[in-house]
Amino acid sequence: MNIRKAAHLIAMKAKTQKYINIKLVLLGSFLLFMVFFIIRSNASANTTTQNQQIQPIRAIQQENHVTSQAPSCTKLPPSLASTIMHYATSNITPQQTLKEISVTARVLERKSPCNFLVFGLGHDSLMWTALNHGGRTVFLEEDSSWIATIREMHPSLESYHVVYNTKLTDADSLLELGQLPGCKDVAGDIRFSSCQLALKGLPSVFYEVQWDLIMVDAPTGWIPEAPGRMGAIYTAGMVARQRPEGETEVFVHDVNREVEDKFSRTFLCEGYMKEQENRIRHFTIPSHRGGEVPFCP
Repeated sequence: MNIRKAAHLIAMKAKTQKYINIKLVLLGSFLLFMVFFIIRSNASANTTTQNQQIQPIRAIQQENHVTSQAPSCTKLPPSLASTIMHYATSNITPQQTLKEISVTARVLERKSPCNFLVFGLGHDSLMWTALNHGGRTVFLEEDSSWIATIREMHPSLESYHVVYNTKLTDADSLLELGQLPGCKDVAGDIRFSSCQLALKGLPSVFYEVQWDLIMVDAPTGWIPEAPGRMGAIYTAGMVARQRPEGETEVFVHDVNREVEDKFSRTFLCEGYMKEQENRIRHFTIPSHRGGEVPFCP
């Protein structure tokens, strides 16, 4: 009986382990990121408090008493709690893989809280907002009905509707036009650019905020009549170059597709590319306002 019972237990354990899926791995990693941000945001305050509480041993002995204090407790912000509960109870996971998400998450570890712009509103939007806790995360979406759906479920997300005037079938001609001098002029305001690739009708928030991170994961780019991401990639690269100083981290998803591949290499530049993980590329683009800087290094 003991041998059969042990064999049965081993079989049950193997069967249980079989059903561990990528969603649990993703959620576990996400929880680790949440803990990291909370610890980091309170590290400075905790250090100061601890330094004030420390007294020399001799002084404590002379006073002939020991002062004790309960450890501080940090409450999880409601926005992060809602995000964790959403992904823990949802059967829908982000389209990006864990390794792809980690490329952006590592940069957010260094730069958040910051200004983070995302082309696209999707199942990963709550995650990006949570990973940039304390910063401003804005989403630009082409589908107005989808915005309404997401706002009903997650009213805290900041999203805006965008209308694109390009089609994926225009990609080759736009790539050629993008080589003209007017499309590589970083001196002026992108809203008044003569380049046909420039997105000049975006919501005002896009032009008014200095973005630290920009992710291009929209608009739709997999059917001929779709807008394609030509303008989004080009415009992201231009506003990065036009910032007064510093650097902008730009991420492009779905670089396995021809448009995302060619346009990111051409307008974000291979010389600025820091990393590629499967379908996502990370570029770090410096300000071009400080002097004569070539469009691509």
